[in-house]
Amino acid sequence: MLSEERHQAITAAVHRRGAVTVGALSQELGVSAATVRRDLEVLAEQGALRRVRGGATAVRGSVRPEADPRSFADVASTATAAKRAIAARACAQIRDGEVIALDIGTTVAAMCPLLTGRSLTVVTASLAVVRALAAAPGIDIVVLGGLLRPNYDSLVGTLTESALAQVRVDRAFLGTAGIRADGTVLDSTPSEVPIKRGLLEVATSSYLLADHEKLPGSGFLEIAPLTRFTALITDRSPRPVDLALPDGEDVEVLLP
Repeated sequence: MLSEERHQAITAAVHRRGAVTVGALSQELGVSAATVRRDLEVLAEQGALRRVRGGATAVRGSVRPEADPRSFADVASTATAAKRAIAARACAQIRDGEVIALDIGTTVAAMCPLLTGRSLTVVTASLAVVRALAAAPGIDIVVLGGLLRPNYDSLVGTLTESALAQVRVDRAFLGTAGIRADGTVLDSTPSEVPIKRGLLEVATSSYLLADHEKLPGSGFLEIAPLTRFTALITDRSPRPVDLALPDGEDVEVLLP
C-alpha cells in the first residue's frame, strides 16, 4: 500500500472513531507498527490528527471526511460512451414501482437522465442524484442523512449508515474503484466503504457498474467479493487475465 493511501485511510479512521491505536492500524493496514508510527508523525505535522501515546486522536472540532483526489464534477465531465451504455443497461433492469438505491459515482449517476420519466422510489446518499431527479414527477427520493463530503457530493458517516439500515430496496446499483482478478471489489475512500456494504445488505438484488478500465482499476479497501452481486454490468466481456474467479464461483455479466 502506498504511503498516500495509508495516510488517507488513517485520517478517515481517526475522523470516524475519534481515536486510533498503533496496533489496530497496523493490523488493519497490513503494515508494521513502526510504519504506522512514522505515518502518524507525518500526519500530526500536517495537522491532520493529534499524536498521543500509543496512537492518535482527532484534532478538536475536525469531523470533515476525507476528500477525493478529483471532485465529482471533474470526474463526471469526463463521462465516456461506455459509462452511458452501462447506465442504460442498468436502467433496463428496473421495473416501474420498484424501490432502488443509487450509490455515489459517475457511472451510477449516468442512470439519472434515463430515469426521469419512470415511476420509482430512489434511496441515495448522493446529492448529485438528488439534484438530477428532484424535478422528476414520478420519482420519490429518500435522502440518507449524514456528514457531507463536499467535493464528491455525498453523505457519509454513522448517521448515513443508521438510516440505510432502516430501509429495504428491490435493487441497488453500486460503483467501484476497481475489481481484482480474483473478483474482489475495491474502493479507495474509507468513509464510503461502509455505505457500499450497507447497500448490499438492504438490497434484494444488487448490480456492480464498472467499465473495462475498472478491471483491475484501483483501490485498496475491500468492499465484497464480486459473487456477492446479482450481476456485473460492464461494456466488454472480461478477459480471463482480467477476471478469473475461484473454482465453483460465478457471476452473471450483463453487456450493453
